[in-house]
Amino acid sequence: MALHFEKKEYKARIAKARRALEAEGLDGLLMFQQESMYYLTGYDTFGFCFFQCLYLGADGKLALLTRTPDLRQAQHTSIIEDIRIWTDQAGARPAAQLRDMLKSLGAKGKRLGIETNSYGLTHFNGKAVEAALKGFCTLTEATNLVDRIRLVKSEAELRYVRKAGKLGDLALEAGVAETRAGADEGRILAAQQAAVFAGGGDYPANEFIIGSGHDALLSRYKAGRRKLAKRDQLTLEFAGVYRHYHAALMRTVIIGKPSKTHEKMDEACRAALAACEKALRPGNEAGDVFDAHARVMDEHGMKAHRYNACGYALGAKFTPSWMDYPMFFTGNQTKLAPNQVFFLHMILMDSDSGHAFSLGRTYIIGHARLEPLSKYPLGMILR
Repeated sequence: MALHFEKKEYKARIAKARRALEAEGLDGLLMFQQESMYYLTGYDTFGFCFFQCLYLGADGKLALLTRTPDLRQAQHTSIIEDIRIWTDQAGARPAAQLRDMLKSLGAKGKRLGIETNSYGLTHFNGKAVEAALKGFCTLTEATNLVDRIRLVKSEAELRYVRKAGKLGDLALEAGVAETRAGADEGRILAAQQAAVFAGGGDYPANEFIIGSGHDALLSRYKAGRRKLAKRDQLTLEFAGVYRHYHAALMRTVIIGKPSKTHEKMDEACRAALAACEKALRPGNEAGDVFDAHARVMDEHGMKAHRYNACGYALGAKFTPSWMDYPMFFTGNQTKLAPNQVFFLHMILMDSDSGHAFSLGRTYIIGHARLEPLSKYPLGMILR
Protein backbone atom coordinates (compact mmCIF):
# COMPACT_ATOMS: atom_id res chain seq x y z
CA MET A 1 0.00 0.00 0.00
CA ALA A 2 1.12 3.55 -0.75
CA LEU A 3 0.39 5.05 2.68
CA HIS A 4 1.84 8.43 3.63
CA PHE A 5 1.54 7.77 7.37
CA GLU A 6 2.02 4.78 9.64
CA LYS A 7 -1.09 2.70 10.27
CA LYS A 8 -1.03 3.60 13.95
CA GLU A 9 -1.56 7.26 12.99
CA TYR A 10 -4.69 6.39 11.02
CA LYS A 11 -5.93 4.30 13.94
CA ALA A 12 -5.42 7.26 16.28
CA ARG A 13 -7.36 9.55 13.93
CA ILE A 14 -10.21 7.05 13.66
CA ALA A 15 -10.29 6.78 17.46
CA LYS A 16 -10.68 10.57 17.69
CA ALA A 17 -13.51 10.48 15.16
CA ARG A 18 -15.27 7.72 17.09
CA ARG A 19 -15.02 9.75 20.30
CA ALA A 20 -16.50 12.72 18.45
CA LEU A 21 -19.37 10.53 17.23
CA GLU A 22 -20.03 9.41 20.79
CA ALA A 23 -19.96 13.01 22.03
CA GLU A 24 -22.54 13.98 19.39
CA GLY A 25 -24.75 10.97 20.11
CA LEU A 26 -24.20 9.56 16.63
CA ASP A 27 -24.06 5.89 15.65
CA GLY A 28 -22.07 6.53 12.48
CA LEU A 29 -20.89 9.04 9.90
CA LEU A 30 -21.47 9.24 6.16
CA MET A 31 -18.45 10.99 4.67
CA PHE A 32 -18.60 12.69 1.28
CA GLN A 33 -15.64 15.03 1.78
CA GLN A 34 -12.52 13.63 0.15
CA GLU A 35 -10.45 15.36 2.83
CA SER A 36 -12.16 13.29 5.54
CA MET A 37 -11.55 10.05 3.64
CA TYR A 38 -7.89 10.89 3.04
CA TYR A 39 -7.34 11.98 6.64
CA LEU A 40 -8.87 8.90 8.27
CA THR A 41 -7.72 6.21 5.84
CA GLY A 42 -5.18 7.58 3.34
CA TYR A 43 -7.63 7.09 0.45
CA ASP A 44 -6.27 9.28 -2.36
CA THR A 45 -8.39 9.95 -5.45
CA PHE A 46 -10.23 12.56 -7.49
CA GLY A 47 -13.05 10.02 -7.92
CA PHE A 48 -15.19 12.02 -5.49
CA CYS A 49 -16.46 13.91 -8.53
CA PHE A 50 -18.71 10.84 -8.86
CA PHE A 51 -20.88 9.33 -6.14
CA GLN A 52 -18.88 7.79 -3.33
CA CYS A 53 -19.28 7.55 0.42
CA LEU A 54 -17.07 6.36 3.28
CA TYR A 55 -18.94 5.10 6.34
CA LEU A 56 -17.49 5.03 9.84
CA GLY A 57 -19.57 3.44 12.57
CA ALA A 58 -19.31 4.31 16.24
CA ASP A 59 -18.42 0.63 16.61
CA GLY A 60 -15.38 1.13 14.35
CA LYS A 61 -16.82 -0.44 11.21
CA LEU A 62 -15.37 1.17 8.09
CA ALA A 63 -16.72 0.70 4.55
CA LEU A 64 -16.39 2.53 1.24
CA LEU A 65 -18.92 2.66 -1.58
CA THR A 66 -17.34 3.81 -4.85
CA ARG A 67 -17.02 3.05 -8.57
CA THR A 68 -14.95 0.34 -10.22
CA PRO A 69 -12.14 2.72 -11.33
CA ASP A 70 -11.49 3.53 -7.67
CA LEU A 71 -11.44 -0.04 -6.37
CA ARG A 72 -7.69 -0.47 -6.83
CA GLN A 73 -7.12 3.16 -5.92
CA ALA A 74 -8.64 2.48 -2.52
CA GLN A 75 -6.83 -0.86 -2.15
CA HIS A 76 -3.47 0.72 -2.99
CA THR A 77 -3.66 4.02 -1.10
CA SER A 78 -5.80 3.33 1.97
CA ILE A 79 -6.33 1.11 4.99
CA ILE A 80 -9.94 0.41 3.93
CA GLU A 81 -10.66 -3.30 3.69
CA ASP A 82 -14.42 -3.27 3.06
CA ILE A 83 -14.83 -1.74 -0.41
CA ARG A 84 -18.21 -1.95 -2.17
CA ILE A 85 -18.80 -1.04 -5.81
CA TRP A 86 -21.93 0.62 -7.12
CA THR A 87 -22.92 -0.38 -10.62
CA ASP A 88 -22.32 1.86 -13.64
CA GLN A 89 -25.36 1.34 -15.83
CA ALA A 90 -28.36 3.12 -17.27
CA GLY A 91 -30.56 4.19 -14.39
CA ALA A 92 -27.82 3.58 -11.81
CA ARG A 93 -28.97 4.14 -8.23
CA PRO A 94 -25.86 4.40 -6.03
CA ALA A 95 -27.86 5.94 -3.18
CA ALA A 96 -29.96 2.77 -3.02
CA GLN A 97 -26.80 0.68 -2.99
CA LEU A 98 -25.55 2.89 -0.15
CA ARG A 99 -28.68 1.99 1.80
CA ASP A 100 -28.03 -1.69 1.14
CA MET A 101 -24.45 -1.32 2.38
CA LEU A 102 -25.59 0.45 5.54
CA LYS A 103 -28.18 -2.25 6.18
CA SER A 104 -25.49 -4.92 5.98
CA LEU A 105 -23.46 -2.95 8.52
CA GLY A 106 -26.32 -2.78 11.01
CA ALA A 107 -27.06 0.92 10.55
CA LYS A 108 -30.83 0.59 10.02
CA GLY A 109 -32.75 2.66 12.52
CA LYS A 110 -29.58 4.41 13.69
CA ARG A 111 -28.74 8.11 14.03
CA LEU A 112 -26.10 8.94 11.41
CA GLY A 113 -24.15 12.11 10.79
CA ILE A 114 -23.72 13.21 7.19
CA GLU A 115 -21.32 15.61 5.46
CA THR A 116 -23.62 17.66 3.25
CA ASN A 117 -21.38 20.72 2.72
CA SER A 118 -19.12 18.81 0.36
CA TYR A 119 -17.97 19.09 -3.24
CA GLY A 120 -18.36 15.32 -3.29
CA LEU A 121 -22.10 15.43 -2.71
CA THR A 122 -24.00 17.32 -5.40
CA HIS A 123 -27.52 18.55 -4.75
CA PHE A 124 -28.76 15.88 -7.18
CA ASN A 125 -27.03 13.10 -5.27
CA GLY A 126 -27.92 14.64 -1.92
CA LYS A 127 -31.61 14.44 -2.74
CA ALA A 128 -31.13 10.83 -3.85
CA VAL A 129 -29.43 9.96 -0.54
CA GLU A 130 -32.21 11.58 1.50
CA ALA A 131 -34.85 9.74 -0.51
CA ALA A 132 -33.06 6.38 -0.24
CA LEU A 133 -32.52 6.69 3.52
CA LYS A 134 -35.92 8.16 4.40
CA GLY A 135 -37.44 5.92 7.06
CA PHE A 136 -34.27 3.82 7.12
CA CYS A 137 -32.26 5.95 9.56
CA THR A 138 -32.08 9.44 11.02
CA LEU A 139 -29.66 11.85 9.32
CA THR A 140 -28.12 14.84 11.06
CA GLU A 141 -25.67 17.44 9.79
CA ALA A 142 -22.06 16.61 10.69
CA THR A 143 -19.94 18.30 8.03
CA ASN A 144 -17.45 19.77 10.49
CA LEU A 145 -17.01 16.71 12.71
CA VAL A 146 -13.83 15.48 11.01
CA ASP A 147 -12.90 19.04 9.97
CA ARG A 148 -12.49 20.01 13.62
CA ILE A 149 -10.21 17.04 14.21
CA ARG A 150 -8.14 17.80 11.09
CA LEU A 151 -7.59 21.38 12.23
CA VAL A 152 -4.91 20.40 14.76
CA LYS A 153 -2.01 18.71 12.96
CA SER A 154 0.10 15.83 14.23
CA GLU A 155 3.89 16.01 14.20
CA ALA A 156 3.91 13.71 11.17
CA GLU A 157 1.56 16.08 9.33
CA LEU A 158 3.65 19.11 10.28
CA ARG A 159 6.67 17.52 8.63
CA TYR A 160 4.74 17.50 5.37
CA VAL A 161 3.51 21.06 5.97
CA ARG A 162 7.08 22.29 6.45
CA LYS A 163 8.15 20.50 3.27
CA ALA A 164 5.30 22.26 1.45
CA GLY A 165 6.58 25.56 2.84
CA LYS A 166 10.02 24.95 1.36
CA LEU A 167 8.47 24.10 -2.00
CA GLY A 168 6.46 27.33 -1.84
CA ASP A 169 9.63 29.38 -1.45
CA LEU A 170 11.23 27.55 -4.37
CA ALA A 171 8.17 28.35 -6.48
CA LEU A 172 8.34 32.03 -5.49
CA GLU A 173 12.04 32.23 -6.31
CA ALA A 174 11.49 30.54 -9.66
CA GLY A 175 8.62 32.85 -10.56
CA VAL A 176 10.47 36.01 -9.57
CA ALA A 177 13.52 34.91 -11.57
CA GLU A 178 11.36 34.78 -14.72
CA THR A 179 9.70 38.15 -14.05
CA ARG A 180 10.86 41.17 -16.01
CA ALA A 181 9.51 43.65 -18.55
CA GLY A 182 8.44 41.71 -21.64
CA ALA A 183 8.21 38.38 -19.81
CA ASP A 184 5.31 36.07 -20.65
CA GLU A 185 3.02 35.13 -17.76
CA GLY A 186 3.00 31.57 -19.05
CA ARG A 187 6.73 31.16 -18.47
CA ILE A 188 6.42 32.56 -14.95
CA LEU A 189 3.59 30.17 -14.16
CA ALA A 190 5.45 27.24 -15.70
CA ALA A 191 8.56 28.00 -13.64
CA GLN A 192 6.58 28.07 -10.41
CA GLN A 193 4.76 24.82 -11.02
CA ALA A 194 7.93 23.12 -12.26
CA ALA A 195 9.73 24.05 -9.03
CA VAL A 196 7.06 22.30 -6.97
CA PHE A 197 7.07 19.17 -9.12
CA ALA A 198 10.86 19.00 -9.29
CA GLY A 199 10.98 19.22 -5.50
CA GLY A 200 8.75 16.17 -5.14
CA GLY A 201 5.50 18.09 -4.68
CA ASP A 202 1.99 17.61 -6.00
CA TYR A 203 -0.69 19.40 -7.98
CA PRO A 204 -2.42 22.10 -5.91
CA ALA A 205 -6.08 21.79 -4.94
CA ASN A 206 -6.83 24.82 -7.10
CA GLU A 207 -5.02 26.58 -9.91
CA PHE A 208 -2.11 28.90 -9.20
CA ILE A 209 -3.30 32.50 -9.60
CA ILE A 210 -1.39 34.85 -11.86
CA GLY A 211 -2.41 38.21 -13.29
CA SER A 212 -0.70 41.38 -14.43
CA GLY A 213 -1.91 44.81 -15.44
CA HIS A 214 -5.63 45.09 -14.76
CA ASP A 215 -5.78 41.31 -14.17
CA ALA A 216 -3.61 41.86 -11.08
CA LEU A 217 -6.83 42.94 -9.36
CA LEU A 218 -8.24 39.41 -9.69
CA SER A 219 -7.87 36.88 -6.90
CA ARG A 220 -9.03 33.97 -9.00
CA TYR A 221 -7.40 32.11 -11.86
CA LYS A 222 -8.55 33.02 -15.38
CA ALA A 223 -7.52 31.68 -18.76
CA GLY A 224 -5.35 33.81 -21.05
CA ARG A 225 -1.81 35.19 -20.78
CA ARG A 226 -0.15 38.55 -21.45
CA LYS A 227 3.39 39.90 -21.51
CA LEU A 228 4.54 42.29 -18.82
CA ALA A 229 4.90 45.98 -19.65
CA LYS A 230 7.88 48.18 -18.69
CA ARG A 231 5.89 49.40 -15.68
CA ASP A 232 3.53 46.75 -14.41
CA GLN A 233 2.14 44.88 -11.43
CA LEU A 234 1.95 41.11 -11.11
CA THR A 235 -0.22 39.24 -8.61
CA LEU A 236 0.96 35.74 -7.69
CA GLU A 237 -0.99 33.43 -5.37
CA PHE A 238 0.23 29.85 -5.21
CA ALA A 239 1.21 27.07 -2.84
CA GLY A 240 3.89 24.57 -2.13
CA VAL A 241 2.13 21.21 -2.00
CA TYR A 242 3.43 17.97 -0.52
CA ARG A 243 1.28 14.86 -0.01
CA HIS A 244 -1.70 17.19 -0.56
CA TYR A 245 -0.63 19.45 2.36
CA HIS A 246 -0.52 23.10 1.27
CA ALA A 247 1.58 26.09 2.27
CA ALA A 248 0.22 29.09 0.37
CA LEU A 249 1.94 32.35 -0.53
CA MET A 250 0.69 35.57 -2.07
CA ARG A 251 2.87 38.38 -3.37
CA THR A 252 2.69 41.35 -5.72
CA VAL A 253 5.74 41.90 -7.90
CA ILE A 254 6.31 45.43 -9.23
CA ILE A 255 7.94 45.76 -12.64
CA GLY A 256 9.74 49.05 -13.04
CA LYS A 257 9.36 51.94 -10.62
CA PRO A 258 6.61 51.49 -8.00
CA SER A 259 3.93 54.16 -7.81
CA LYS A 260 3.19 56.12 -4.64
CA THR A 261 -0.04 54.14 -4.34
CA HIS A 262 1.87 50.86 -4.46
CA GLU A 263 4.19 52.11 -1.74
CA LYS A 264 1.24 53.07 0.48
CA MET A 265 -0.39 49.69 -0.14
CA ASP A 266 2.84 47.89 0.68
CA GLU A 267 3.12 49.80 3.97
CA ALA A 268 -0.47 48.97 4.89
CA CYS A 269 -0.09 45.28 4.02
CA ARG A 270 3.08 44.86 6.07
CA ALA A 271 1.57 46.63 9.08
CA ALA A 272 -1.63 44.59 8.85
CA LEU A 273 0.31 41.33 8.52
CA ALA A 274 2.34 42.18 11.63
CA ALA A 275 -0.88 42.89 13.56
CA CYS A 276 -2.42 39.61 12.40
CA GLU A 277 0.70 37.71 13.42
CA LYS A 278 0.33 39.09 16.96
CA ALA A 279 -3.31 37.96 17.04
CA LEU A 280 -2.55 34.50 15.64
CA ARG A 281 -1.94 32.98 19.05
CA PRO A 282 -3.35 30.08 21.11
CA GLY A 283 -6.44 31.11 23.06
CA ASN A 284 -7.52 33.84 20.65
CA GLU A 285 -10.43 33.44 18.26
CA ALA A 286 -10.30 33.43 14.48
CA GLY A 287 -12.34 36.62 14.49
CA ASP A 288 -9.64 38.39 16.51
CA VAL A 289 -7.20 37.93 13.62
CA PHE A 290 -9.56 39.49 11.12
CA ASP A 291 -10.35 42.39 13.47
CA ALA A 292 -6.62 43.16 13.71
CA HIS A 293 -6.41 43.13 9.91
CA ALA A 294 -9.40 45.43 9.47
CA ARG A 295 -8.26 47.88 12.14
CA VAL A 296 -4.80 48.41 10.62
CA MET A 297 -6.01 48.53 7.02
CA ASP A 298 -8.65 51.09 7.95
CA GLU A 299 -6.10 53.19 9.86
CA HIS A 300 -4.07 53.30 6.63
CA GLY A 301 -7.09 54.51 4.64
CA MET A 302 -7.57 51.19 2.84
CA LYS A 303 -11.05 50.21 4.04
CA ALA A 304 -12.57 50.52 0.56
CA HIS A 305 -9.91 48.29 -0.96
CA ARG A 306 -9.54 45.46 1.60
CA TYR A 307 -11.43 42.17 1.72
CA ASN A 308 -13.82 41.03 4.44
CA ALA A 309 -11.66 37.99 5.15
CA CYS A 310 -7.90 37.78 5.59
CA GLY A 311 -7.01 34.10 5.54
CA TYR A 312 -7.99 30.57 6.40
CA ALA A 313 -6.73 27.21 7.62
CA LEU A 314 -4.64 24.96 5.39
CA GLY A 315 -4.04 21.25 5.35
CA ALA A 316 -4.48 18.24 3.08
CA LYS A 317 -6.99 19.50 0.52
CA PHE A 318 -8.42 18.35 -2.80
CA THR A 319 -9.88 20.16 -5.79
CA PRO A 320 -11.52 22.56 -6.34
CA SER A 321 -10.00 24.61 -3.50
CA TRP A 322 -7.10 24.52 -1.04
CA MET A 323 -9.04 26.75 1.37
CA ASP A 324 -9.78 24.85 4.57
CA TYR A 325 -11.98 25.34 7.64
CA PRO A 326 -12.11 27.86 9.34
CA MET A 327 -11.72 31.30 7.70
CA PHE A 328 -10.67 34.59 9.27
CA PHE A 329 -13.67 36.92 9.29
CA THR A 330 -15.31 39.06 11.94
CA GLY A 331 -17.27 37.19 14.57
CA ASN A 332 -15.68 33.78 13.92
CA GLN A 333 -15.41 32.22 17.40
CA THR A 334 -13.24 29.23 16.43
CA LYS A 335 -10.50 28.94 19.06
CA LEU A 336 -6.88 29.03 17.93
CA ALA A 337 -4.56 26.34 19.29
CA PRO A 338 -1.03 25.00 18.85
CA ASN A 339 -0.28 22.90 15.74
CA GLN A 340 -2.93 24.62 13.65
CA VAL A 341 -1.84 25.86 10.22
CA PHE A 342 -3.14 29.12 8.73
CA PHE A 343 -2.59 31.24 5.65
CA LEU A 344 -2.70 35.01 6.25
CA HIS A 345 -3.32 37.15 3.15
CA MET A 346 -3.34 40.94 3.09
CA ILE A 347 -5.09 41.89 -0.17
CA LEU A 348 -5.74 45.38 -1.49
CA MET A 349 -7.54 45.95 -4.80
CA ASP A 350 -8.27 49.54 -5.90
CA SER A 351 -10.57 49.30 -8.91
CA ASP A 352 -10.75 53.09 -9.32
CA SER A 353 -7.00 53.62 -9.75
CA GLY A 354 -6.23 50.14 -11.10
CA HIS A 355 -3.68 49.38 -8.38
CA ALA A 356 -3.28 46.02 -6.65
CA PHE A 357 -1.05 44.83 -3.84
CA SER A 358 -0.98 41.65 -1.78
CA LEU A 359 1.19 40.04 0.86
CA GLY A 360 0.62 36.63 2.39
CA ARG A 361 2.27 33.53 3.81
CA THR A 362 1.48 30.41 5.85
CA TYR A 363 2.16 29.81 9.56
CA ILE A 364 2.16 27.03 12.12
CA ILE A 365 0.84 28.15 15.50
CA GLY A 366 3.29 26.97 18.15
CA HIS A 367 2.97 26.76 21.92
CA ALA A 368 5.42 29.62 22.44
CA ARG A 369 5.91 31.22 19.03
CA LEU A 370 4.50 31.58 15.55
CA GLU A 371 6.39 29.72 12.82
CA PRO A 372 6.28 31.28 9.33
CA LEU A 373 6.79 28.61 6.69
CA SER A 374 8.20 31.01 4.11
CA LYS A 375 11.70 32.40 4.65
CA TYR A 376 11.40 34.81 1.72
CA PRO A 377 11.77 38.51 2.76
CA LEU A 378 8.54 40.47 3.16
CA GLY A 379 9.81 43.62 1.44
CA MET A 380 8.37 44.83 -1.85
CA ILE A 381 9.63 42.69 -4.76
CA LEU A 382 10.92 44.90 -7.56
CA ARG A 383 11.96 43.69 -11.02
